[in-house]
Amino acid sequence: MSLLTSGNAKQYGDSRKLEARARLNREYTIAEVGWFSWVARQLPLEAGNRVLDVGCGPAWFWAATASVLPANIDLTLSDLSPGMVREAEDRCKTLPFGSVRGREADAAALPFEEGSFDAVIAMHMLYHVPDPARAIAEMFCVLKPGGFLAVTTNGAGNMRKMYELATVFGSPPHDPATEAFGYEAADRLMRSRFGNVAMSQHPAVLRVTEPEDVFLALTSYPPGDEAGEAELVALRMAIVDAFRQGNGVLETEKQTGLFVSRKPK
Repeated sequence: MSLLTSGNAKQYGDSRKLEARARLNREYTIAEVGWFSWVARQLPLEAGNRVLDVGCGPAWFWAATASVLPANIDLTLSDLSPGMVREAEDRCKTLPFGSVRGREADAAALPFEEGSFDAVIAMHMLYHVPDPARAIAEMFCVLKPGGFLAVTTNGAGNMRKMYELATVFGSPPHDPATEAFGYEAADRLMRSRFGNVAMSQHPAVLRVTEPEDVFLALTSYPPGDEAGEAELVALRMAIVDAFRQGNGVLETEKQTGLFVSRKPK
C-alpha cells in the first residue's frame, strides 16, 4: 500500500489537508489556460448527460466550470468520505446543473446500476485507491455503451524539484502519486478495460514565490504530516536553500494529464 492509499479517512474527512496542495497549484501555476478550464474544454460532454464524479472531493472542478459546461447535466457526486460528499453537494446545489445528488461510495464497489451514466469522471483520485484496475472495471460497468471515462493524474516528472525536498522524510524524490497511479498505469489499465485511450497533457509550470506554501504542501500528507521536529527543521532548511538557488523562486515542470476512454457500443 502506498503512502497515498493509507490513512485516507484522516486525509480526506474534509478538504482542509487537500487545500494546502490545492493552494500551491492554484496560486502558482503558470499556464495559458487554467487546469479546470482546460479539462472542461477537453471533456466530450453533451447537454442532458448523466455524469458521475467518482472521488469528487469538495467539487472544486464543478464549481469552477459549471457556467461553461453544457446545459442540464445531471450530476452525481460520489466519494468515500461523507464529509466530502456533504461539502460537494453544498457547493454545487445552487449551480446551473439539471440536478445534483451526492452519494457516499467506494470506487471499487460503485452502488449504481449497470449502464447508468453517459460519463464518469475520476480526477486525481485513482492513486488513492488500493486496486485501481478494479475501480476502472466498476466505472466501465456503470457507463452506458458509447459513454466515456475521463481520468486525470500526474506524470513521473511532475513538480520534481519540489518533491526532491521531501527526501528529508525518507520519501522518494518524485511525486508519490505516480508510484500508485501515474501516466503509465492510466494508459495501461484504461486501454486494457476499454480497448482505447487518448491522452493530453496540460502545458504548465509551477513558479512558487512563497516558501511557506511549499512547506505546508509537503507536510499535508504522509509522512510529512507526522514528521518530528528535527525533520521539519531539515525540510525548512532545504526549502530555504532551494529558494536561494532560484533567486527567491522555486520553478519546476508540471506533468498533469487527462486520459479519456470510450466504452464500445
